[in-house]
Amino acid sequence: MDLKEKIIYETLKLFSSKGFLGTSTHDILEAAHTSKGGLYNHFRSKEDLFFAVLSEARKIWREKNLEGLDHIENPVGKVKKLLENYKDRYLKDTKTFPGGCIFVALSVELDDQRPHLSHEINEGFIRLKVMVKEFLDQGKISGELRQDVDTTAVTEMVFAGMLGASVNYGMQKSSASLEKSINSLINYIDSLAP
Repeated sequence: MDLKEKIIYETLKLFSSKGFLGTSTHDILEAAHTSKGGLYNHFRSKEDLFFAVLSEARKIWREKNLEGLDHIENPVGKVKKLLENYKDRYLKDTKTFPGGCIFVALSVELDDQRPHLSHEINEGFIRLKVMVKEFLDQGKISGELRQDVDTTAVTEMVFAGMLGASVNYGMQKSSASLEKSINSLINYIDSLAP
């Protein structure tokens, strides 16, 4: 891992646990074992580093949450696999995200303080909802879901449930509570079958 990658990775962990505003440049220098020159040789500003961290966090999110979805033929099964991955592969990865889901933490923190940065995070939330809704719409077409199912409403419920599970797990660090939250979402999706 070169210095630039190390700075991004260590800052990702810091942002997850302390937030963007709560992480000082000194914290970043200490965690990455570098100097100001080492940091500013790669990043013009803390905001510049934020975008690099966000890009890396999105890459990790995709790797962990989309794992195995290509091997599932039925679209509703893809949503359920996404939820299982979110629970088992993403939220429980406390080595990479010691403070929990970095997107949830940063979106809450930055909404009023740095709206232009919060907007970047929200773009990812919008893409997630579009993907879930497409799977649910396909599930309706394939007959996996009842025809009266409002896929927009279900998408919002799944998204809110994912965020809620993340916040709850971040506070309690209880695997049992996380299992219950995500399994409730999966059971709800199962109840929409014809």
